[in-house]
Amino acid sequence: MSLKSFAAKIFAKNIATKNTKWISKPIETQEKVFHQLIQKAANTKFGKDHSFNAIKTHKDFVKNVPVRDYEALKNYVDEVVEGKSNVLWPGKPAYFAKTSGTTSGAKYIPITKESIKYQIEASRDAILNYIHETGEADFVDGKMIFLQGSPVLQEKNGIKLGRLSGISAHYVPKYLQRNRLPSWETNCIEDWETKVNKIVEETKDENMSVIAGIPSWVQMYFEKLQIATGKNVGDLFKNFQLFIYGGVNYEPYRAKFENLIGRKVDSIELFPASEGFFAYQNSQQERGMLLLLNSGIFYEFIKADDFYEDNAERITLKDIEIGVNYVMIISTNAGLWGYNLGDTIQFISKSPYKVIVSGRIKHFISAFGEHVIAKEVEEAMQMAIKATDARINEFTVAPQTVTTNELPYHEWFIEFEKEPENLDLFIKTIDESLQKQNSYYFDLIEGKVLQTLKITKVQKNGFKNYMVSIGKFGGQNKVQRLSNDRKLADGLKEFTLI
Repeated sequence: MSLKSFAAKIFAKNIATKNTKWISKPIETQEKVFHQLIQKAANTKFGKDHSFNAIKTHKDFVKNVPVRDYEALKNYVDEVVEGKSNVLWPGKPAYFAKTSGTTSGAKYIPITKESIKYQIEASRDAILNYIHETGEADFVDGKMIFLQGSPVLQEKNGIKLGRLSGISAHYVPKYLQRNRLPSWETNCIEDWETKVNKIVEETKDENMSVIAGIPSWVQMYFEKLQIATGKNVGDLFKNFQLFIYGGVNYEPYRAKFENLIGRKVDSIELFPASEGFFAYQNSQQERGMLLLLNSGIFYEFIKADDFYEDNAERITLKDIEIGVNYVMIISTNAGLWGYNLGDTIQFISKSPYKVIVSGRIKHFISAFGEHVIAKEVEEAMQMAIKATDARINEFTVAPQTVTTNELPYHEWFIEFEKEPENLDLFIKTIDESLQKQNSYYFDLIEGKVLQTLKITKVQKNGFKNYMVSIGKFGGQNKVQRLSNDRKLADGLKEFTLI
C-alpha cells in the first residue's frame, strides 16, 4: 500500500465520522440549514421583498415565497447579471454557471463562494465514502479522468462564467493534479469529437484507474479507445476500478459498458447540477443516493401528480413517503429560493434518507392519461435487455397519436449495439414491465385504448448525428429519455433504419 492510499483511507474515515453526525439527525439538520439561509439573506433585495425577517417557520416561508422556476426568478437573476450586489444572496456570486435555457435563451445560475465549497466537498466525499466502505484505495495512485466541458471562463460584469464542470476544474486539489487527465490544453478544446480524439491519444498508454462523466459520452470515449488500440478498455487499463457518473441512469448502458470494458467495475452515481450537489451513492451494496442535508440546501417536495394544481402542498423531509414521485424544490446558499429544479425524485429509504432520480417534471408521456415517467421506461428497458441479452447505445420514447386503422401507441426509438435474438420477447418484456409499474398504462392497454408499443430502429450513431444536427453534441448535453410530443421523434426520423 502506498503512502498516498494509506493517507486516503485515514482521510476517508475522518470524513465518514464527520458526516455521521448530520446523517443521524436529518430533521434537525434541515431545520438548522433553513434558519441559517433565511437569516443570512434577510437583508438582500429578495429577502426584503419576501419579508424574510418575519419568517420563523416553514409555513411562513410557504406563505411568503412562491415556487418559481428560472423564468419566474429571472428578473432577480438579471439584476445579478448586471452586476448589482445583495440581490439574491449577500454580495455578488463568485461565478455564473451558464447553461442552455428554454424561452429565455442562456441561463445564468449563480454560484457563490459558499455553494461552490459544498459542490467540491460533495464530489470529494463521494469518493472518500467509497474508500471507507470498500477499503479500496489503490486507485488513487493511478490516473483519473473526468470528461467535461472546457474550463475556459469568460467574464460578465466582473463575475466569471462558464460550464459547471469547467468551473469545478479550477478546484481540483493539488494532490490530485498530477494524477488528472486530460491536459489543460486538451480540456479547453470546444469541439467535442476533436476533444475526445485527443483524450484518447493522451490516455491510451496511461494507467487509468478512475473514469468519470455522463455515460453516453464516456461510451463514445470507450468506443474510440477500442478502435484506436484494438483492445477492451479493461485490458488496456488493467487497474481501471471505478466509474463515476451522473446526469442519466447508468443501467440501460451497463451491458454495453461491460462489453466495452470486458469486465465489471464498481460505479458511483452522483446527483449534481449547476444549482447544487444534492446526493451521491453511498453504498455499493444498496441502490439509491444519500440526500445531502448539510450542504447549504433546504429541500421541499411536491407530489408530481399534484404539481400543476393550485396550492399544491409543499412538504419537508419529515413528511415524505417512500416510493412517491416528488418534484424537488430547493432554497440554497447561492440565492435560489423556492426553486423548481425540474427534477423528480423518489425516496427509497428514510434511514438514511436516500433517493433515486425518477425523471423530469416536464419529461413524461401522458398523451392518453398514462403518466409514464423516465424511471418506468428505463426500468422496462433494463428488464428487456436482461431477458434477451441485447445491448443498446441510446433510446427515447414518444407517443404516436395519429394512426390509420389502428390504435395509437408508444413509439420506442432504439439504437441497438446488439439486437435481441427475439424482438417479440424484447417488446413483450418492456410492455409487461410498464403495465406492472404503471396502473394507468395497464388500464389503457387492457381497455384497448392503446396498443402494444412499437420499436423504430435507429441507425448506428443516429442519436449522435441527431444531437450534432441540433447543436447539442458533447459536454453535458444528453438525449431526452421521453417526451409528450413528437418533436424529438420527428427529428430522429432521418436517422432511422428503413
